[in-house]
Amino acid sequence: MLEILYQDKHLIAINKPSGLLVHKSFYSGEADTYAIQELRKQIGQKVYPVHRLDRKTSGVLLFTLDKDTLRIMSTQFEEKKVDKKYIAILRGWAKEDETIDYDLVNENEVKQNAVTYYRRLQTSEIDLPFLKHKTSRYCLVEAIPETGRFHQLRKHFKHILHPILGCRKHGCNKQNKLWLETFGMTKMTLHAHQLTFNHPISNEIIMVNATIDDEFKRVGDILKFDLSAYS
Repeated sequence: MLEILYQDKHLIAINKPSGLLVHKSFYSGEADTYAIQELRKQIGQKVYPVHRLDRKTSGVLLFTLDKDTLRIMSTQFEEKKVDKKYIAILRGWAKEDETIDYDLVNENEVKQNAVTYYRRLQTSEIDLPFLKHKTSRYCLVEAIPETGRFHQLRKHFKHILHPILGCRKHGCNKQNKLWLETFGMTKMTLHAHQLTFNHPISNEIIMVNATIDDEFKRVGDILKFDLSAYS
């Protein structure tokens, strides 16, 4: 059963688990189950995804229950009127805050402007030797993507040399292997914890929050991060 975070006559939002694809995609490969199918079965009616989250990203995922609402919400996303907040665990200690303005190439090899703002929330240094270092450093950040490009957060944090822990394609594979062998970690530590928007019918401000899963919390415990605000 998918965790439903918000539901009315027009919208429904879930806390998407890490590892679940939103829908069939040429770029994401095949899967046995998809969020769109599971939610349709769960509530007994059609749903239409407004946006997408990467397969390994957990958190708030919004659907509409009719096509008219889908058009309105899609316009809100296109016009950047929806606020999206993520938390992530990065390798190393990133700056206290920064705006990353770095163009990305999409699936069709087209360059697109991409902007991400982040702020560092907490830092950690643990006794985990890595290469020439006797310890390993990590930080917890909140990230706000101002644009919605494919794999934007993963690519942007790689660009500033602070990749997301557990990210394979745009991460540090040596770190990922270290965490797999030492702690048995297989998931990516990127979570969409909040989505804020104007309701398409009532125009009231809707804020939807999603709690982190047990694996994100376990990694946070290893690093002694206080994740109570997201649990």
